[in-house]
Amino acid sequence: MDYRLKKSLGQHFLKDEEICRRIVTALGKHSFNNLLEVGPGGGALTKFLLPLTNIEFKAVELDSEKVEYLETIYPQLKGKIIEADFLEIDPPFVEPFTLVGNFPYNISTQILFKVLEWREQVPVAIGMFQKEVAERAASKEGSKVYGVLSVLIQAFYNVEYLFDVPPESFNPPPKVMSGVIRLVRREDVPDMKSERAFFNLVKTAFNQRRKTLRNAVRGLFEATELENELFNKRAEALSVADFAALTFKMR
Repeated sequence: MDYRLKKSLGQHFLKDEEICRRIVTALGKHSFNNLLEVGPGGGALTKFLLPLTNIEFKAVELDSEKVEYLETIYPQLKGKIIEADFLEIDPPFVEPFTLVGNFPYNISTQILFKVLEWREQVPVAIGMFQKEVAERAASKEGSKVYGVLSVLIQAFYNVEYLFDVPPESFNPPPKVMSGVIRLVRREDVPDMKSERAFFNLVKTAFNQRRKTLRNAVRGLFEATELENELFNKRAEALSVADFAALTFKMR
């Protein structure tokens, strides 16, 4: 049985087994009982996940043709594949679970925000993204790619860029480099007035990232607060902790 690639779903199937092994090795540094693979596609990574012992494994795959293919090649997957859009499902386990996947590029940012939404249940996530997205998620203040995604994810997870994955590791080769990152949930989430205030401040600050913070977020603070010299900086110069602390000064 064979399968077709579907460009509409952003499909680029991993074929490099060494990359799969490296992802599984990274997973092995954390203990978990439940594992969810997102977008198994042709099963390149799944092949290396199925032998893991003493875990409950599930996968979520939108493409019915791939579901049929996977269940034919790996009969033990019957009943373990959720045929649905990952962005639309509820958490597939009642207990905490680890997330892994070669994530579709066309929804990679939304996937990270979904992890954020599920963070009470997802202590660890390891995934492959377009390198640009992976770098944004892992970048620190002062970087040109540091932005909304960086700050919001890093407030709740420690993000580590693990390694590059070249185009030739895929079929068909994408036009960009890929990168694998690991998210480990923080035990030391910085104090903030509220998550809503934090998200609002970060998004407003970066919405006009070329402006000083004073000009970008003036609607969120009293004029006296804006006199603080911190507001002379641009959003990309502030750390996650800086943004969290600033929420207490908001209107």
